[in-house]
Amino acid sequence: MTKKEPLREPDYALILVTFLLLGIGLIMIFSASYVIAEEEQGNPYYFLQRQAIWIALGLVGMYLLSRVNYRALRRLSLIMVLLSFILLTLVFTGLGTDLGTGAKRWLNLGFFTFQPAEFCKLSFVIFTAAFMSSRSIRMEKFWSSSFVPLLLAGAAFLMIFFQPDLGSALVLLAGTGAIVLLAGMPFKQALAIGLVSLPALVVLTIKEPYRVKRLFSFVDPWADPTRDGYHIIQSLYALGPGHIFGVGLGRSRQKLYYLPFPHNDFIFAVIGEELGFIGTTAVLLLFFVLTWRGLKISLTAPDTFGSLLAAGITAMLVMQVLINIGMVTGSLPVTGINLPLISAGGSSVFLNLIGLGILLNISRHCRK
Repeated sequence: MTKKEPLREPDYALILVTFLLLGIGLIMIFSASYVIAEEEQGNPYYFLQRQAIWIALGLVGMYLLSRVNYRALRRLSLIMVLLSFILLTLVFTGLGTDLGTGAKRWLNLGFFTFQPAEFCKLSFVIFTAAFMSSRSIRMEKFWSSSFVPLLLAGAAFLMIFFQPDLGSALVLLAGTGAIVLLAGMPFKQALAIGLVSLPALVVLTIKEPYRVKRLFSFVDPWADPTRDGYHIIQSLYALGPGHIFGVGLGRSRQKLYYLPFPHNDFIFAVIGEELGFIGTTAVLLLFFVLTWRGLKISLTAPDTFGSLLAAGITAMLVMQVLINIGMVTGSLPVTGINLPLISAGGSSVFLNLIGLGILLNISRHCRK
Protein backbone atom coordinates (compact mmCIF):
# COMPACT_ATOMS: atom_id res chain seq x y z
CA MET A 1 0.00 0.00 0.00
CA THR A 2 1.21 3.47 -0.80
CA LYS A 3 0.58 6.43 1.46
CA LYS A 4 -1.88 7.80 -1.09
CA GLU A 5 -4.08 4.71 -1.05
CA PRO A 6 -7.60 5.92 -0.18
CA LEU A 7 -9.22 4.30 2.83
CA ARG A 8 -12.92 3.57 3.09
CA GLU A 9 -15.05 3.85 6.19
CA PRO A 10 -14.97 0.70 8.36
CA ASP A 11 -17.82 -1.81 8.14
CA TYR A 12 -20.37 -0.11 10.40
CA ALA A 13 -22.73 -3.11 10.24
CA LEU A 14 -19.98 -5.26 11.76
CA ILE A 15 -19.36 -2.65 14.46
CA LEU A 16 -23.08 -2.45 15.28
CA VAL A 17 -23.56 -6.21 15.56
CA THR A 18 -20.43 -6.48 17.71
CA PHE A 19 -21.74 -3.92 20.21
CA LEU A 20 -25.17 -5.57 20.26
CA LEU A 21 -23.66 -8.96 21.07
CA LEU A 22 -21.43 -7.41 23.76
CA GLY A 23 -24.46 -5.65 25.29
CA ILE A 24 -26.51 -8.84 25.34
CA GLY A 25 -23.53 -10.62 26.84
CA LEU A 26 -23.14 -8.15 29.73
CA ILE A 27 -26.85 -8.29 30.54
CA MET A 28 -26.97 -12.08 30.49
CA ILE A 29 -23.69 -12.52 32.38
CA PHE A 30 -25.09 -10.47 35.25
CA SER A 31 -28.42 -12.28 35.13
CA ALA A 32 -26.77 -15.70 35.08
CA SER A 33 -24.06 -15.04 37.66
CA TYR A 34 -25.23 -12.60 40.33
CA VAL A 35 -26.39 -15.35 42.72
CA ILE A 36 -23.20 -17.38 42.30
CA ALA A 37 -21.06 -14.24 42.53
CA GLU A 38 -22.76 -13.18 45.76
CA GLU A 39 -22.30 -16.63 47.32
CA GLU A 40 -18.74 -17.28 46.17
CA GLN A 41 -17.20 -13.80 45.92
CA GLY A 42 -19.40 -11.68 48.20
CA ASN A 43 -20.08 -9.32 45.30
CA PRO A 44 -23.03 -9.90 42.93
CA TYR A 45 -21.30 -7.75 40.27
CA TYR A 46 -18.02 -9.72 40.37
CA PHE A 47 -18.26 -11.49 36.99
CA LEU A 48 -19.97 -8.50 35.37
CA GLN A 49 -17.17 -6.16 36.46
CA ARG A 50 -14.43 -8.53 35.28
CA GLN A 51 -16.10 -8.93 31.89
CA ALA A 52 -16.60 -5.17 31.54
CA ILE A 53 -12.88 -4.57 32.17
CA TRP A 54 -11.85 -7.14 29.56
CA ILE A 55 -14.36 -5.73 27.06
CA ALA A 56 -12.97 -2.23 27.61
CA LEU A 57 -9.43 -3.49 26.98
CA GLY A 58 -10.65 -5.46 23.96
CA LEU A 59 -12.40 -2.42 22.47
CA VAL A 60 -9.20 -0.42 22.79
CA GLY A 61 -7.35 -3.22 21.03
CA MET A 62 -10.07 -3.48 18.37
CA TYR A 63 -9.81 0.25 17.67
CA LEU A 64 -6.01 0.15 17.41
CA LEU A 65 -6.03 -2.90 15.13
CA SER A 66 -8.68 -1.25 12.96
CA ARG A 67 -6.30 1.69 12.39
CA VAL A 68 -3.00 -0.17 11.87
CA ASN A 69 -2.56 -1.60 8.37
CA TYR A 70 -3.32 -5.33 8.57
CA ARG A 71 -0.43 -6.09 6.21
CA ALA A 72 1.97 -5.35 9.07
CA LEU A 73 0.78 -8.58 10.70
CA ARG A 74 2.61 -10.61 8.04
CA ARG A 75 5.95 -9.71 9.61
CA LEU A 76 4.75 -10.67 13.08
CA SER A 77 2.99 -13.92 12.18
CA LEU A 78 5.90 -16.31 12.75
CA ILE A 79 6.81 -14.63 16.05
CA MET A 80 3.19 -14.97 17.20
CA VAL A 81 3.16 -18.70 16.42
CA LEU A 82 6.44 -19.27 18.26
CA LEU A 83 5.08 -17.33 21.23
CA SER A 84 1.94 -19.48 21.11
CA PHE A 85 4.00 -22.66 21.48
CA ILE A 86 5.92 -21.16 24.39
CA LEU A 87 2.69 -20.20 26.17
CA LEU A 88 1.10 -23.59 25.51
CA THR A 89 4.20 -25.29 26.95
CA LEU A 90 4.01 -23.16 30.10
CA VAL A 91 0.47 -24.46 30.73
CA PHE A 92 2.00 -27.87 31.54
CA THR A 93 4.38 -26.33 34.10
CA GLY A 94 3.74 -24.91 37.54
CA LEU A 95 2.28 -21.77 35.96
CA GLY A 96 -0.66 -23.74 34.57
CA THR A 97 -3.82 -23.59 36.63
CA ASP A 98 -7.35 -25.02 36.74
CA LEU A 99 -10.19 -22.56 37.29
CA GLY A 100 -12.71 -25.17 38.40
CA THR A 101 -13.32 -26.84 35.03
CA GLY A 102 -11.24 -29.93 35.73
CA ALA A 103 -8.74 -28.95 33.03
CA LYS A 104 -5.46 -27.03 33.29
CA ARG A 105 -5.97 -24.44 30.52
CA TRP A 106 -4.90 -21.14 32.07
CA LEU A 107 -1.63 -19.45 32.99
CA ASN A 108 -1.58 -17.89 36.42
CA LEU A 109 0.40 -14.67 36.04
CA GLY A 110 -0.30 -13.47 39.56
CA PHE A 111 -2.50 -10.45 38.96
CA PHE A 112 -4.58 -12.15 36.25
CA THR A 113 -5.08 -15.46 34.45
CA PHE A 114 -4.72 -15.95 30.73
CA GLN A 115 -5.79 -18.77 28.37
CA PRO A 116 -3.01 -19.36 25.80
CA ALA A 117 -5.30 -21.38 23.49
CA GLU A 118 -7.23 -18.19 22.66
CA PHE A 119 -4.05 -16.39 21.58
CA CYS A 120 -2.94 -19.51 19.70
CA LYS A 121 -6.12 -19.65 17.59
CA LEU A 122 -5.74 -16.09 16.33
CA SER A 123 -1.98 -16.47 15.83
CA PHE A 124 -2.41 -19.49 13.61
CA VAL A 125 -5.05 -17.77 11.50
CA ILE A 126 -2.66 -14.86 10.88
CA PHE A 127 0.34 -17.12 10.23
CA THR A 128 -1.53 -19.46 7.88
CA ALA A 129 -2.98 -16.55 5.89
CA ALA A 130 0.49 -15.00 5.58
CA PHE A 131 2.14 -18.28 4.59
CA MET A 132 -0.50 -19.36 2.07
CA SER A 133 -0.61 -15.95 0.39
CA SER A 134 3.11 -16.01 -0.38
CA ARG A 135 3.86 -15.66 -4.10
CA SER A 136 6.26 -18.60 -3.98
CA ILE A 137 3.56 -21.04 -2.85
CA ARG A 138 2.44 -23.64 -5.39
CA MET A 139 -0.63 -25.44 -4.02
CA GLU A 140 -0.05 -28.60 -6.08
CA LYS A 141 3.25 -29.09 -4.20
CA PHE A 142 1.96 -30.25 -0.82
CA TRP A 143 5.26 -30.53 1.06
CA SER A 144 6.26 -26.93 0.37
CA SER A 145 2.79 -25.39 0.75
CA SER A 146 -0.02 -26.78 2.91
CA PHE A 147 2.23 -29.16 4.83
CA VAL A 148 3.98 -26.44 6.87
CA PRO A 149 0.93 -24.70 8.45
CA LEU A 150 -0.93 -28.01 8.87
CA LEU A 151 2.04 -29.59 10.63
CA LEU A 152 2.37 -26.68 13.05
CA ALA A 153 -1.41 -26.58 13.57
CA GLY A 154 -1.38 -30.32 14.27
CA ALA A 155 1.30 -29.88 16.93
CA ALA A 156 -0.66 -27.03 18.56
CA PHE A 157 -3.85 -29.13 18.32
CA LEU A 158 -2.25 -31.93 20.34
CA MET A 159 -0.96 -29.53 23.01
CA ILE A 160 -4.42 -28.01 23.44
CA PHE A 161 -6.13 -31.41 23.20
CA PHE A 162 -4.14 -32.75 26.15
CA GLN A 163 -4.96 -29.80 28.45
CA PRO A 164 -7.69 -31.07 27.73
CA ASP A 165 -9.60 -28.55 25.61
CA LEU A 166 -11.10 -30.27 22.58
CA GLY A 167 -13.32 -27.29 21.68
CA SER A 168 -10.45 -24.83 21.28
CA ALA A 169 -8.39 -27.45 19.46
CA LEU A 170 -11.19 -27.93 16.91
CA VAL A 171 -11.56 -24.16 16.45
CA LEU A 172 -7.81 -23.93 15.77
CA LEU A 173 -8.09 -26.57 13.06
CA ALA A 174 -11.21 -24.92 11.61
CA GLY A 175 -9.48 -21.56 11.14
CA THR A 176 -6.30 -23.08 9.73
CA GLY A 177 -8.15 -25.59 7.55
CA ALA A 178 -10.50 -22.99 6.10
CA ILE A 179 -7.57 -20.84 4.98
CA VAL A 180 -5.70 -23.77 3.43
CA LEU A 181 -8.79 -24.92 1.53
CA LEU A 182 -9.63 -21.43 0.30
CA ALA A 183 -6.04 -20.96 -0.80
CA GLY A 184 -6.63 -23.71 -3.34
CA MET A 185 -5.65 -27.00 -1.70
CA PRO A 186 -6.47 -29.83 -4.15
CA PHE A 187 -9.35 -32.08 -3.11
CA LYS A 188 -7.18 -35.21 -3.26
CA GLN A 189 -4.76 -33.72 -0.76
CA ALA A 190 -7.57 -32.71 1.60
CA LEU A 191 -9.11 -36.19 1.40
CA ALA A 192 -5.78 -37.89 2.03
CA ILE A 193 -5.11 -35.73 5.11
CA GLY A 194 -8.58 -36.50 6.45
CA LEU A 195 -8.10 -40.25 5.99
CA VAL A 196 -4.72 -40.14 7.74
CA SER A 197 -5.82 -37.88 10.62
CA LEU A 198 -9.10 -39.60 11.50
CA PRO A 199 -7.57 -42.86 12.79
CA ALA A 200 -5.06 -40.92 14.88
CA LEU A 201 -7.88 -38.86 16.44
CA VAL A 202 -9.86 -42.03 17.17
CA VAL A 203 -6.86 -43.61 18.91
CA LEU A 204 -6.31 -40.49 21.04
CA THR A 205 -9.97 -40.52 22.02
CA ILE A 206 -10.40 -44.20 22.96
CA LYS A 207 -7.11 -44.18 24.87
CA GLU A 208 -8.95 -42.47 27.75
CA PRO A 209 -12.33 -44.06 28.61
CA TYR A 210 -13.73 -40.82 30.03
CA ARG A 211 -13.31 -39.15 26.63
CA VAL A 212 -15.41 -41.83 24.96
CA LYS A 213 -18.16 -41.43 27.55
CA ARG A 214 -18.08 -37.65 27.24
CA LEU A 215 -18.14 -37.71 23.45
CA PHE A 216 -21.11 -40.07 23.23
CA SER A 217 -23.07 -38.85 26.26
CA PHE A 218 -25.05 -36.45 24.06
CA VAL A 219 -26.60 -39.43 22.19
CA ASP A 220 -28.40 -40.59 25.36
CA PRO A 221 -27.58 -38.30 28.29
CA TRP A 222 -30.20 -40.00 30.47
CA ALA A 223 -28.15 -43.19 30.43
CA ASP A 224 -25.89 -41.51 33.03
CA PRO A 225 -27.90 -38.50 34.28
CA THR A 226 -25.76 -37.70 37.32
CA ARG A 227 -22.34 -37.79 35.66
CA ASP A 228 -21.55 -37.68 31.94
CA GLY A 229 -25.08 -36.70 30.89
CA TYR A 230 -25.62 -34.15 33.67
CA HIS A 231 -24.51 -31.04 31.76
CA ILE A 232 -26.70 -31.72 28.73
CA ILE A 233 -29.76 -32.66 30.78
CA GLN A 234 -29.59 -29.48 32.86
CA SER A 235 -29.12 -27.43 29.71
CA LEU A 236 -32.22 -28.98 28.13
CA TYR A 237 -34.15 -28.37 31.36
CA ALA A 238 -33.25 -24.70 30.94
CA LEU A 239 -34.19 -24.44 27.28
CA GLY A 240 -37.50 -26.31 27.61
CA PRO A 241 -39.44 -23.94 29.92
CA GLY A 242 -38.41 -20.91 27.84
CA HIS A 243 -41.01 -21.57 25.13
CA ILE A 244 -41.55 -18.52 22.91
CA PHE A 245 -41.01 -15.53 25.19
CA GLY A 246 -39.10 -17.07 28.12
CA VAL A 247 -39.76 -17.02 31.84
CA GLY A 248 -38.47 -13.44 32.14
CA LEU A 249 -35.10 -11.77 32.47
CA GLY A 250 -33.44 -12.72 35.75
CA ARG A 251 -35.94 -15.49 36.54
CA SER A 252 -33.98 -18.55 35.46
CA ARG A 253 -34.12 -21.45 37.89
CA GLN A 254 -31.45 -23.58 36.27
CA LYS A 255 -28.76 -20.98 36.94
CA LEU A 256 -29.24 -21.60 40.68
CA TYR A 257 -26.53 -24.26 40.94
CA TYR A 258 -28.23 -26.72 38.59
CA LEU A 259 -26.73 -25.57 35.31
CA PRO A 260 -22.91 -25.75 35.35
CA PHE A 261 -21.11 -22.54 34.34
CA PRO A 262 -24.34 -20.64 33.52
CA HIS A 263 -22.47 -17.39 32.84
CA ASN A 264 -19.84 -19.08 30.71
CA ASP A 265 -20.16 -22.24 28.61
CA PHE A 266 -23.93 -22.58 29.09
CA ILE A 267 -25.03 -18.96 28.89
CA PHE A 268 -27.04 -19.72 25.73
CA ALA A 269 -29.22 -22.06 27.81
CA VAL A 270 -29.94 -19.21 30.25
CA ILE A 271 -30.83 -16.98 27.30
CA GLY A 272 -33.24 -19.65 26.11
CA GLU A 273 -34.83 -20.02 29.53
CA GLU A 274 -35.20 -16.31 30.30
CA LEU A 275 -35.79 -14.86 26.82
CA GLY A 276 -37.21 -17.91 25.07
CA PHE A 277 -37.23 -18.67 21.37
CA ILE A 278 -37.33 -14.95 20.58
CA GLY A 279 -34.12 -14.30 22.50
CA THR A 280 -32.16 -17.24 21.10
CA THR A 281 -33.30 -16.45 17.55
CA ALA A 282 -32.19 -12.83 17.94
CA VAL A 283 -28.73 -13.98 19.05
CA LEU A 284 -28.48 -16.39 16.12
CA LEU A 285 -29.50 -13.66 13.68
CA LEU A 286 -26.79 -11.37 15.05
CA PHE A 287 -24.19 -14.09 14.56
CA PHE A 288 -25.54 -14.63 11.04
CA VAL A 289 -25.00 -10.93 10.27
CA LEU A 290 -21.49 -11.10 11.74
CA THR A 291 -20.72 -14.10 9.51
CA TRP A 292 -22.17 -12.37 6.45
CA ARG A 293 -20.08 -9.23 6.98
CA GLY A 294 -16.95 -11.29 7.57
CA LEU A 295 -17.44 -13.22 4.34
CA LYS A 296 -18.21 -10.03 2.44
CA ILE A 297 -14.98 -8.48 3.67
CA SER A 298 -13.10 -11.62 2.61
CA LEU A 299 -14.61 -11.53 -0.89
CA THR A 300 -13.82 -7.84 -1.45
CA ALA A 301 -10.38 -7.69 0.22
CA PRO A 302 -7.71 -6.00 -1.93
CA ASP A 303 -5.19 -8.86 -1.76
CA THR A 304 -4.90 -12.58 -1.09
CA PHE A 305 -3.53 -12.12 2.41
CA GLY A 306 -6.46 -9.92 3.45
CA SER A 307 -8.97 -12.26 1.88
CA LEU A 308 -7.58 -15.38 3.57
CA LEU A 309 -7.14 -13.58 6.89
CA ALA A 310 -10.74 -12.33 6.92
CA ALA A 311 -12.02 -15.80 5.99
CA GLY A 312 -9.93 -17.44 8.73
CA ILE A 313 -11.12 -15.05 11.46
CA THR A 314 -14.72 -15.51 10.35
CA ALA A 315 -14.36 -19.31 10.28
CA MET A 316 -12.83 -19.25 13.75
CA LEU A 317 -15.75 -17.26 15.19
CA VAL A 318 -18.39 -19.34 13.39
CA MET A 319 -16.86 -22.60 14.60
CA GLN A 320 -16.99 -21.37 18.19
CA VAL A 321 -20.66 -20.47 17.81
CA LEU A 322 -21.54 -23.82 16.23
CA ILE A 323 -19.71 -25.87 18.88
CA ASN A 324 -21.14 -23.90 21.81
CA ILE A 325 -24.74 -23.88 20.63
CA GLY A 326 -24.49 -27.50 19.48
CA MET A 327 -23.25 -28.44 22.95
CA VAL A 328 -25.96 -26.47 24.77
CA THR A 329 -28.77 -27.94 22.65
CA GLY A 330 -27.48 -31.51 22.99
CA SER A 331 -26.57 -31.75 19.31
CA LEU A 332 -22.84 -32.11 20.00
CA PRO A 333 -20.74 -33.48 22.87
CA VAL A 334 -19.90 -31.20 25.79
CA THR A 335 -16.47 -29.75 25.01
CA GLY A 336 -16.35 -26.55 27.06
CA ILE A 337 -16.04 -23.49 24.83
CA ASN A 338 -17.32 -19.92 25.13
CA LEU A 339 -20.04 -18.31 23.06
CA PRO A 340 -18.08 -15.49 21.37
CA LEU A 341 -18.70 -11.95 22.70
CA ILE A 342 -21.46 -13.17 25.03
CA SER A 343 -20.00 -15.70 27.49
CA ALA A 344 -17.91 -14.56 30.44
CA GLY A 345 -14.23 -15.06 29.74
CA GLY A 346 -11.52 -12.41 29.61
CA SER A 347 -9.03 -14.03 27.22
CA SER A 348 -11.81 -15.06 24.85
CA VAL A 349 -13.62 -11.74 24.53
CA PHE A 350 -10.37 -9.76 24.38
CA LEU A 351 -8.87 -11.78 21.52
CA ASN A 352 -12.18 -12.06 19.67
CA LEU A 353 -12.36 -8.27 19.68
CA ILE A 354 -8.77 -8.11 18.44
CA GLY A 355 -9.78 -10.39 15.57
CA LEU A 356 -12.77 -8.20 14.77
CA GLY A 357 -10.48 -5.16 14.80
CA ILE A 358 -8.38 -6.84 12.10
CA LEU A 359 -11.57 -7.50 10.11
CA LEU A 360 -12.52 -3.85 10.38
CA ASN A 361 -9.10 -2.80 9.16
CA ILE A 362 -9.37 -5.07 6.13
CA SER A 363 -12.83 -3.60 5.43
CA ARG A 364 -11.27 -0.11 5.18
CA HIS A 365 -9.13 -1.34 2.27
CA CYS A 366 -11.84 -3.35 0.50
CA ARG A 367 -12.99 -2.81 -3.07
CA LYS A 368 -16.47 -1.45 -3.63
